Amino acid sequence: MEQQSDSVHFGDFELDLADRQLRRGGDPVELGSRYFDALALLVANAGSLVSKTRFMDEVWRGIPVTDEALTQCIRTLRRALGDDAANPRYIQTVPKHGYRFLAEVAVEDGPESPARKPSIAGRVAGACTLSGALAGVLGGAFYGALAGTGGGATIVVLAALVGALGTLAGAAIGLGMAAAIAWRGRGDPALIAGGIVGGVVAGALGSTLGRDGIGLLTGEALGGVTGIYEGLVLGAAAGLAGWLVLRDEASSAPRFASVATVLGLGAGLLIDISGGRLLGGSLYALQQSLGDTQLRLENIGAAFGENTYGPTAHFTTAIGEGAVFVLAITMGLIVLKRR
Repeated sequence: MEQQSDSVHFGDFELDLADRQLRRGGDPVELGSRYFDALALLVANAGSLVSKTRFMDEVWRGIPVTDEALTQCIRTLRRALGDDAANPRYIQTVPKHGYRFLAEVAVEDGPESPARKPSIAGRVAGACTLSGALAGVLGGAFYGALAGTGGGATIVVLAALVGALGTLAGAAIGLGMAAAIAWRGRGDPALIAGGIVGGVVAGALGSTLGRDGIGLLTGEALGGVTGIYEGLVLGAAAGLAGWLVLRDEASSAPRFASVATVLGLGAGLLIDISGGRLLGGSLYALQQSLGDTQLRLENIGAAFGENTYGPTAHFTTAIGEGAVFVLAITMGLIVLKRR
């Protein structure tokens, strides 16, 4: 019968599940049987919280023990791995709840067929890409429905175009956060820096495609559009939300969603009061530069008693766009964490 997952590799270590042995550089590391089971449980759930109850049920198998027994077990495992509780590379304490294994894990199914377990970094990048695409489609459909004059076709075209831009933004921010996780080995405040770098890249590319690309095709000088500054602010907000989600196993999705909404509103507000432009402002710049388009952003301004796409309309749509984007990224990471 074919063996499955005989060996698990992380850092300098190999956890041989068939021979029940931990090795470092090929040399055995002594572990008691129950401590080996505890390490195997942590590694099997790498990246996820393992509660105290699971340790009691699956390692001690219902034998009554105190919390001190589990604390001693984790202390012994950290010594065996050369880990530091204050700055962990392998085992992180989640106070009052349990423990999480931080390192990336490679699972070897047999001598000829090593298989890499999908890393949390790669899954974060994928989740952010899909979430960014969804936010873009929603934004494009919103402006197509309220400001488009071409009927359903305008809605579909804008949803597709802005969906592509949202995919670009989500992918760049997701890759930035994934790089931070790969560098640090865990989700920590470096995710904020990763989000900022990704946002800056997305803003630079979006600005180039928007202003320079349209200018090249039409010969018209396009006004200010979403660029590096806006990408930086949104990336910082998304990175902060991502860090909060990935570090905390105990908080509920509604709480994360509320925090993400506030962060997104704040990002949109900061962009607006500092003279930046998000999607609505960019579309209005496009409308003003090209003139003959099927966009009438004045329709949105009229809802606020303005004759044009004025300050109130710009402010309201900017904070709304910020909230939707950061919330979409956050919900994508919440779904990822639960899976």
